Amino acid sequence: MPVLTRLIPSPVVVDIRRGALNHLADVLFDQRISHSGKIAVAISAGSGARLRERLAPALPGASWYEVAGGTIDDAVKLGDAIKSGHYDAVVGLGGGRIIDCAKFAAARVGLPLVAVATNLAHDGLCSPVATLDNDAGRGSYGVPNPIAVVIDLDVIREAPARFVRSGIGDAMSNISAVADWELACEVNGEKIDGLAAAMARQAGEAVLRHPGGVGDNAFLQVLAEALVLTGIAMSVSGDSRPSSGACHEINHAFDLLYPRRAASHGEQCGLGAAFAMYLRGAHEESAYMAEVLRRHGLPVLPQEIGFTTDEFVRVVEYAPQTRPGRYTILEHLDLTNDQIKDTYADYVKAIGS
Repeated sequence: MPVLTRLIPSPVVVDIRRGALNHLADVLFDQRISHSGKIAVAISAGSGARLRERLAPALPGASWYEVAGGTIDDAVKLGDAIKSGHYDAVVGLGGGRIIDCAKFAAARVGLPLVAVATNLAHDGLCSPVATLDNDAGRGSYGVPNPIAVVIDLDVIREAPARFVRSGIGDAMSNISAVADWELACEVNGEKIDGLAAAMARQAGEAVLRHPGGVGDNAFLQVLAEALVLTGIAMSVSGDSRPSSGACHEINHAFDLLYPRRAASHGEQCGLGAAFAMYLRGAHEESAYMAEVLRRHGLPVLPQEIGFTTDEFVRVVEYAPQTRPGRYTILEHLDLTNDQIKDTYADYVKAIGS
């Protein structure tokens, strides 16, 4: 009998709402996650530690582990610390660095991971990737998807608004990334997963078209759902293609060329996406994306994050080297330094100051 459907790797629980943390114990004690109540909880010294006092009474079987940072060494240490504890699951409670450390540690010891996000800075909270600093800079490590995702919108509202803005830029960049994927399919015959592309594109469009702002619960709900869907899209496709194209190459180039001056991941991805859309001739879409980014307080010009035009031209020229083998509008056009400079001048005129 032919296989008529496919199984999609995704969390068994996704709880996104106001007050979701009040029901965290119910999620964790789901028999699919924990049958004994023995949970290892990884927290940061910041948001996670502040929530420990609130959550600890409802989690009497939990052991709490404070994680120093977001390096591969931190993740390995966490894995070593929890491997002899006979836990049912690992909880990553905090921002992206803590969740990525917890993802890696849980995979290392063969336990399911529950992601409890305290900010919406990027789409990694539900992705099959852990991004960790290492001796060579920063690496991406394949890990299983979280078995559950919990996002309390009340907690998200308490985080600095810059984290929400970063998530907006990362989500909206999906639109450019999927366009790059489709270009690679058209030019090089690269296989495209239609379901993953649809999920990622619609997640980006939902954020792009929503009239709300960073202080609006309805908007935060849509943004959180978009970031979760993007992570699942990456699992469906088996790589980061649904959310990573020229936009992320530009982001990586900022990080590598100017590591001490780089802005947030989402700020750089949003700017990169707006410029990449202009490069591919989607001038109206680029202008609208720039308008929405500005409305949310995100940069659309490199000067707005402290870079000169010449530095940005260098970033765009270098960007294809950050992901060898990935075909995007940057590789397709293969612009010279002068051509990038001229196109950037046209982009500035098109989007306005």
